[in-house]
Amino acid sequence: MKKSLGPKTLLYPTPVWVVGTYDKEGKPNVMTIAWGGICCSKPPCVAISLRKATYSYGNIVERKAFTLSIPSEVHAREADYFGSVSGRNEDKFAATGFTPVKSEIVDAPYLKEFPLILECKVIHVIEIGLHTQFIGEIFDVKADESVLSEKGVPDIEKVRPIIFSPEMRHYHKVGDYLGEAFSIGKSIIKQ
Repeated sequence: MKKSLGPKTLLYPTPVWVVGTYDKEGKPNVMTIAWGGICCSKPPCVAISLRKATYSYGNIVERKAFTLSIPSEVHAREADYFGSVSGRNEDKFAATGFTPVKSEIVDAPYLKEFPLILECKVIHVIEIGLHTQFIGEIFDVKADESVLSEKGVPDIEKVRPIIFSPEMRHYHKVGDYLGEAFSIGKSIIKQ
């Protein structure tokens, strides 16, 4: 029997992504988010949701662009810090020693130290409630060569992204390989 838990932000996995933006003066900032996901395949788009109170919210509204830097497990401490303090009050790059890189494609910075980057331009803004959803068209994906598979795409076991458990407020690693997508279920299909 299942127990009703009521309306909560329970959905697994929840990503740990670091959003990169510039403010009005061109100062780079990053913040960690968990409310996001791929929302369209053609054009390739991602949806992220931020509260209006955040420094990054105003930056995205102003610049109409953002990047997503995907941290590896080894960057869990820094990713947590990026979501714990505001860029209004702290220079997050000075505190961590990490390096902002100016995107040549969108008006936003990304983190040099993180292995996977998505560069996005805002194409839709949706007011939801406490959060505003920004739909960003992905104009480029950059990956360290060290995380690429033989097929030339990022390998999740090499990227080693972090996932977040919202209600428990815990970070986790990605688990073991289970099987080939669109293949392991074929034995159930009736011929």
